[in-house]
Amino acid sequence: MSEMPDIGGRRPIPVNVEAGKSYWWCACGRSKSQPFCDGSHKGSSFSPIEYKPAADEEAWFCACKRSGKKPMCDGSHKQLP
Repeated sequence: MSEMPDIGGRRPIPVNVEAGKSYWWCACGRSKSQPFCDGSHKGSSFSPIEYKPAADEEAWFCACKRSGKKPMCDGSHKQLP
C-alpha cells in the first residue's frame, strides 16, 4: 500500500517561472513553501519533482498533490471531498 500525500492546498498555485531554471515541486504536501519543496518529505516515501520550463511563463502548479500531470494542475482538486 502506497503512502498518500497530504493535501497542500485546494487550488492550483500560479508561479511566474523562468526558462531553464529548476523548480522543485513538493510531492508530499507537507512543505510550508507550497508548491515547492522545503525538505519536509524526509523520512517519507516521497521525493520532490523537478520542473524545468522551456519558456518564461505563468505555470499553474498542483497543490492538492492528486494531479495526473504532476507537477502541473489537471483539475483533480475539484474532486476532493
